[in-house]
Amino acid sequence: MTISVGDKIPEVTLVKATPEGPQAINSTEYFAGKRVALFSVPGAFTPTCSAKHLPGFVEKADDLKAKGVDEIVGTAVNDAFVMGAWNKAQGSEAITMLADGNAEFVKAVGLTMDGSGFGMGTRGQRFSMVINDGVIEQINVEEPGDFKVSSAEHMLGQL
Repeated sequence: MTISVGDKIPEVTLVKATPEGPQAINSTEYFAGKRVALFSVPGAFTPTCSAKHLPGFVEKADDLKAKGVDEIVGTAVNDAFVMGAWNKAQGSEAITMLADGNAEFVKAVGLTMDGSGFGMGTRGQRFSMVINDGVIEQINVEEPGDFKVSSAEHMLGQL
């Protein structure tokens, strides 16, 4: 079952790359008390994710924050080292990367995909959501192969 507007974020462990090394993050604690724009991609450094998805959130970070977003979070079924390197290579300090290396988050929200045909195994679908104090305010799930409704631009129009 896919998570819906009004549902609470499930409690899972995500991992944040920090200068001191990977830091475990409890999802329910992390998303409490703030409004977060979250985007999820099938994989860091993959074509659409690197050419369009992440750059759109970097470019629109100030606009999202002006509309009441406290933090912008990117996630993928990659490890924290890859997510940190991807943000360093193409992102900005305005984006927080939370690794979902074991696909716990995407499984818990019901948004997995089978990328084994591309040698990627279980991954997360491309989606975005606005999370307000741990509750889903908006959710935008892409059709396979599309990049329309999960973009920063689309999210701005919803806020």
